[in-house]
Amino acid sequence: MRLLMLHSDHLEFEPHKKAVDQADEKGGKQRVEECLVVFNSLEKGDEKDLDSVVSQAVQEVRDTADKVSVENVVVYPYVHLTDQPGDAGKAQEVQKRLVEKLEADFSVTKAPFGWYKEFEIHVKGHPLSELSKQISPGEEDEKTRDEVVEDIESDYYILTPDGEEKKIDPENSSALQKVEDDSLKQFIESEEVKGQPKEKPPSIDAMQRLELVDYEPASDSGNFRFYPKGSLLFDLLKEWADEIAIDRLDSMEIDTPLLYDWSQEDIREQGGSFHERHYTVSVPDDETKEFVLRFAGDFGLFRIMKDANLSYRNLPMNVYEFSKSFRYEKKGELSGLRRLRAFHMPDIHSFTENVGQGWDVYEDIYKRYNDLAEATGVEFAVAFRVVEEFYEENKDKIVEMLEYSDKPALIEVISDMKHYWAVKHEFQGIDSVGGNLQLSTVQLDVEDAERYDITYTDKENEDKGCIICHSSIGSIERWIYAIIEQALKKDKPMLPVWLSPGQVRVLPISDEQEDYAEQVADQLNARVEIDDRDESVGRKIRDAEKDWIPYTVVVGSDEVEEGNLTVRLREKGSKEVEMDVEDLNHRLGQKLSGKPFKQLSLPRKLSRRPNFRG
Repeated sequence: MRLLMLHSDHLEFEPHKKAVDQADEKGGKQRVEECLVVFNSLEKGDEKDLDSVVSQAVQEVRDTADKVSVENVVVYPYVHLTDQPGDAGKAQEVQKRLVEKLEADFSVTKAPFGWYKEFEIHVKGHPLSELSKQISPGEEDEKTRDEVVEDIESDYYILTPDGEEKKIDPENSSALQKVEDDSLKQFIESEEVKGQPKEKPPSIDAMQRLELVDYEPASDSGNFRFYPKGSLLFDLLKEWADEIAIDRLDSMEIDTPLLYDWSQEDIREQGGSFHERHYTVSVPDDETKEFVLRFAGDFGLFRIMKDANLSYRNLPMNVYEFSKSFRYEKKGELSGLRRLRAFHMPDIHSFTENVGQGWDVYEDIYKRYNDLAEATGVEFAVAFRVVEEFYEENKDKIVEMLEYSDKPALIEVISDMKHYWAVKHEFQGIDSVGGNLQLSTVQLDVEDAERYDITYTDKENEDKGCIICHSSIGSIERWIYAIIEQALKKDKPMLPVWLSPGQVRVLPISDEQEDYAEQVADQLNARVEIDDRDESVGRKIRDAEKDWIPYTVVVGSDEVEEGNLTVRLREKGSKEVEMDVEDLNHRLGQKLSGKPFKQLSLPRKLSRRPNFRG
């Protein structure tokens, strides 16, 4: 069923000519003031569950009428909303039922069914004055994340890498004394006890001052601009994610559209858990057509996999997409790079034959994501959510993963399945103000394959649904947030060397040492900057400190004469150490080995660099 709801100053209509034999009584000219006009059209397929269609339509009208504060509702049959109209008799029945149900709450006017009508309408101009909806049979049973069944119970445990299990009540702050791991304790306090801190994360000021990332005032809230240094940081993390997905996990890479037709049943079903958290897009030549910007990479992937011919010989199969996604988070929830509306998700979906094969893939992905988290230096905690029966059968596998991380985990054991997964886990980053944020996640899905008709042919030549392992390395933007927040926990903030936009800065004391500074820079295997500005060496050192430069090399006449370097090591509290180029390259090699590397797209000399923030 299609609905077009218009909050109007008035609607005036008059029937003229009968369009179908079973039309309602004609009636006369009518005018309704200050009303919500509900143009509606039954579609093919709605007849299989009219109760569901009517129930959903009534709820949509009630919700909209409450939002715009109207008492008058006009139910107006309008077949032109669809190119697949349903049975006329059923459509006429639906009009009557809509009126009957809505009359309990509103003053309802019914436009006669089955007539060509002349009408005049004056629609108000506020953001909620024009709303379109599409309803499918049975959808009223779908729940958003906030509406999951309330009768499911949860028990909480701390599970250690040696298999020790302690039951806790996470809402009892004194019970947290049982939690010995500081990161896990901080996560539980933030997630279950105190809630997220209210203060502004310091990474917002840092990302702006360091000219990494900034707000874009010409865009929607939660959309950001990346300066050259931030773009480099983004690219390095993306390369690291690509390397994990494609090289280590042997994934096939795909790319799918950003825009999807909201009238497609499978798209709407996948979007159910993100109710009203999506951007809608209209097209200029069809007012009834509604598209959405994807809020996850599943849309296009599931379409690809539905069309694929899969055999058990193809499985397990990993599919990777670096997907830009959009979620219309509430404005009060937006917080720097922690929570935003446009983000980039490196997603891997693994298609497997059975739960056993799915677990093998799950464990492998867990370990690779752990490697990424360790490489960034970010503090994180581990949390599992698992169905009780599944936990009892597979606790030993979870312990194996915790052994790899050498971390305990919070285990939420739920009495029954809330969603499509039987088990999921998250790496929860801990920021500098005591909050937490989800980074990587893996979910073992035991339902969605058959729901979306993703099947494979087994050895007996029978079609079976796959077990899907959904996983995301975590949005690049959130990783940047977590990395900056981690740096801010230190007395001297510093990014990991492989992610620092400027890894070495050479400071010639005067113009006479500039040529030597160039020679040093050419010999170093790193991103090297030269501070050739007409400033004192003290000022140059202070600026290098402000810019979080890991290695600052001061070059004076003594260094030129002796061929040595005076290096300030930020990781050692800016301690000065005498070394040569070979020594510094060795130290750099230890920090950069096995990590992505690319040069910064800014001039090497600071005197030639623009100031992006005025």
